Amino acid sequence: MSFRRNLGRKQVSDKNYLLDLETLSKLRKIEPVTNITKVVYTQQFTVNNEDLLLVKSNESATIFLNENSNDFVTIKSLTNTTIRPINSKIDEDYDELIIGKGACVELQKIDGGWYIMSSDGIKMD
Repeated sequence: MSFRRNLGRKQVSDKNYLLDLETLSKLRKIEPVTNITKVVYTQQFTVNNEDLLLVKSNESATIFLNENSNDFVTIKSLTNTTIRPINSKIDEDYDELIIGKGACVELQKIDGGWYIMSSDGIKMD
């Protein structure tokens, strides 16, 4: 009788899974990242290192994408919101993106331009 060996399986005791005390102490010293989420109540806001924006202004809002501070941002809107890059275009074609109440969009900066990675409820003008 022959036994098949699963070469892809690793053991908990494998040295690749064991951490030494120095590595553990470094992991514990990781500072929490601040300024990740921002709730926006104003009619105009410029993104500055936030990863997630929740737009809750009373009327419509305008969000400006800052190419110098962010590479990625998720915007969840609870009001009608216009998203405008400061110096570039969205998907190489659009000067602005208009999203309705309840919509969410993820934008990624690539080669100096902003690209829609994921969205729901978008209205483009």
